[in-house]
Amino acid sequence: MPDDGEFQRRLARHRTALVAALTALYGTLPGFSAWLDGFLASLAARAAARAESLAARDRAAEADPGWFLRPEMIGYSCYVDRFGSTLEGVAARIPYLQSLGIRYLHLLPFWDVADGDSDGGFAVRDYRRIAPRFGTLADLAHLASAMAEAGITLCADLVLNHTADTHPWAMAARAGDPAFRAYYHVLPSRAEADAYEASLGQVFPQTAPGNFTHVPEMGGWVWTTFYPFQWDLNYANPAVFAEMACLILDLANLGIGAFRLDSAAFLWKRLGTPCRSLPETHEVMRALRAMIDIAAPSVLLKSEVIAPVQDAAAYLGSDAYPECHLAYHAGLMTAGWAALAEQDAGTLRAVIEAVPPVAANAGWITYVRCHDDIGWQPLAPQAGSPTTGFDDASVQKRLRAISDFYTEGKGFARGAAFQSGAGDAAHGINGMAASLAGLETARTEPDIQAAIARLMLLYGLAFAAGGVPLITMGDELAQTNDWSFQHDPARAHEGRWLHRPNFSEAASVRVSDPGTLPGRVFAGLRALATARLCLPALSPATAPRLVAQAAPPVLCFSRGPEIVAAFNFSASDSKLSVPPGPAWYDILASQKIPGSDVVLPPWGMVWLMQEIV
Repeated sequence: MPDDGEFQRRLARHRTALVAALTALYGTLPGFSAWLDGFLASLAARAAARAESLAARDRAAEADPGWFLRPEMIGYSCYVDRFGSTLEGVAARIPYLQSLGIRYLHLLPFWDVADGDSDGGFAVRDYRRIAPRFGTLADLAHLASAMAEAGITLCADLVLNHTADTHPWAMAARAGDPAFRAYYHVLPSRAEADAYEASLGQVFPQTAPGNFTHVPEMGGWVWTTFYPFQWDLNYANPAVFAEMACLILDLANLGIGAFRLDSAAFLWKRLGTPCRSLPETHEVMRALRAMIDIAAPSVLLKSEVIAPVQDAAAYLGSDAYPECHLAYHAGLMTAGWAALAEQDAGTLRAVIEAVPPVAANAGWITYVRCHDDIGWQPLAPQAGSPTTGFDDASVQKRLRAISDFYTEGKGFARGAAFQSGAGDAAHGINGMAASLAGLETARTEPDIQAAIARLMLLYGLAFAAGGVPLITMGDELAQTNDWSFQHDPARAHEGRWLHRPNFSEAASVRVSDPGTLPGRVFAGLRALATARLCLPALSPATAPRLVAQAAPPVLCFSRGPEIVAAFNFSASDSKLSVPPGPAWYDILASQKIPGSDVVLPPWGMVWLMQEIV
């Protein structure tokens, strides 16, 4: 248990930031001063309740605030049931995670959820209760402790934007409780809802069109950005903010070390705007960060904002106004798949050039895919070119062509279209990384080698490009699309189950056999993880710097003065021009580079280090 002096010292340091953000949000409301005093008292109580082991982590994090931005920090993401069946089963897989070099485990939602369709666990019925089939809060605390002993940070999803319509708050609102009705957005008439709709996009235009659902018991139209059974919370109500902020601290006191803040961009609503990433949303993020810095400074906040790089980077805040510790680098992820489809790295270079400097002790999550679809709109600002055009219609035409490459079955890729965008916007795609890279269609050894090379090329980019790399479950085992979801009535309507398979026990026992597909891919990812360990320049805190190349398919960047990484997004050999200087050493191949020109094989990559003479 931390002593009160620690809390008071942190409060003195971060109070100004916290109060400034909360005042910007709620300062004009009646009773704000008394509400603020009560909120600060709740922070003090929760800080005092932290176990000594957690308090020790807090002190270590204060002494080394960039502790999570190290080359050895490699993540893994999975569903509890798909990976280990239960929380206890996940704990049993700790040795497996360690064998892959994992230091950060993101478990997708394991909270009690609505009956029937729960949007893959994101329609939460009770944030303070584990889904019974997964275990109990005690099991969660045990898992967090076991992970910490193994040197692995446990990350949990926190669904910030909405609850299930069966959450106790929603049920109380349905029953007529005005306090809980104020936890949600309810518009009395369809005309008022339509006024908002005029400037809103749609997340699921095919399966859940529109942003409002008529609920007779609520006497109007409830805001439902995602699905009708997910009611958006009203963050203009300070009671909602306090509930969610205190929830974070209570869960952190169980040992959770990081939170993925789901749907963060949607938190604030204002008529006449897209209701995404509004200034008030950033004030909410700043308030949550200041609260963490005061009460639990070892806990990480990760924003789930799938947007162009400049918009996503805003959720990392600035040195003066920090927000989240981590943010998803969706632009880099989608640009990698675009480069693979077009055999041209131009958009990747444009994305890297567009990344703004980020705040100190903040960084990116770099990844190849996730549990959601791959959407192309994060690329829109960089997808224009002299060849394809810069206007929106030309950009969308190009993005649709990239998307079609992965879904029409005309090349090596096997994926499926997901939702249509607004108007002529490109649809997203579903698919396991191995299938999108060609392993599902490969029939000959050369085709298999090419597919593995493409898969490793994308992961090599994620491991080298300046972030905390994240492996999505199944990719390390070369698992391909799980088409079985089409025959399950509970999942058939939701195409994202294509890339949410069960962990393959059969594949996992073959990872030590280099003659098998799982063995080849697992070894490749493990080699990337091992190489990072001895390369301080690959710290996520070090930004990549582009190195110009004559070959359009080649992406080349430096990481500090001594590391150069290059990637050939082409089915043909491509020439790499190595910067002049001392001799270079190929880290991944463990061999010297004979001269200044290197030939990259199809879909090949190199990590080069200047030899010490």
